[in-house]
Amino acid sequence: MKVLNDLVGYKNLSIYQNPEWFSFSLDSVLLPNFVTLNKNIKVVMDLCCGNAPIPLIMSTKTDAKIIGVELQKDVYDLACESVTYNKLDDRIELLNMNIKDLKNKYTSDSIDVITCNPPYFKYIESSNINDDIHKVIARHEKEITLEEIIDISHYLLKNNGCLAMVHRTDRLIEIISLFKKYGLEVKKLRFIYPKDNTESNMILVEGRKNGNTGLKVLSPLYVHNEDGSYREEVLKMFE
Repeated sequence: MKVLNDLVGYKNLSIYQNPEWFSFSLDSVLLPNFVTLNKNIKVVMDLCCGNAPIPLIMSTKTDAKIIGVELQKDVYDLACESVTYNKLDDRIELLNMNIKDLKNKYTSDSIDVITCNPPYFKYIESSNINDDIHKVIARHEKEITLEEIIDISHYLLKNNGCLAMVHRTDRLIEIISLFKKYGLEVKKLRFIYPKDNTESNMILVEGRKNGNTGLKVLSPLYVHNEDGSYREEVLKMFE
C-alpha cells in the first residue's frame, strides 16, 4: 500500500511511504538537523536511506550532491518516486545496493559527509523475530552490522570528513569504541530524551576521520511536553 505524505513541512516536500513496511520516524528528522553541513561540502552520502527522508531534508540544507544507499529494492523504488516527485533528480542520486559493496564502487577518501540511521538492534539467528522482512532489515543488523557501517564510512570519507549517526543510547560505549577503532574521533554528541524526568533513549553522534581530540556535548533535547505534544525545538525542525 503506497501513500504520499507531506514531509513534515519541509518546503512543501512530499514522500512516498508504505505504512505496512517501515515509515520514517523522528530519528530521520533529528539527524539532518544535527549533522555539520558547511558550504565547502561537495558530496554527502546517506547510508540505509530507506525511502529517502534524510536525503530529502538535507536537500533543503546543502547544495552538495546527495547520494542515498538502500538495499531493499521495493523501498529503494519508493525513494526514487519521492525524489522524482519533488523534482530533485539533479540533486539526489539513489543506489540500490548493499553498503558492503561500496568499496568496489568508490575510491577511498571520496565523500565529505556520511549520515546513517542504521538498524538499532543486534541480530541473532536464533531470535524469534516474527515481523515483516522490511521491518526486520530496518530494525536489526541482519544485513549489515554497526561495525561494518563504521568501517566502510572510514574508507569512504575524506580526511577530516565526518560521519553522523543516530542510535540508541544503550549502545553509545560500543559506538565510541568502534569510532576510535576505525580512526573516527568523536567530536559532537547530543542526548535525546522522550520528555522531562526520563532516561535518554537516543543519541546523536558525529565523528571526524583522523580528527583532533575534543568533544562537544550539546544541550539535551527533550522531545515531548507532558501532554505528549512536541517541544518547541522539535517543532522548529519540522518547519
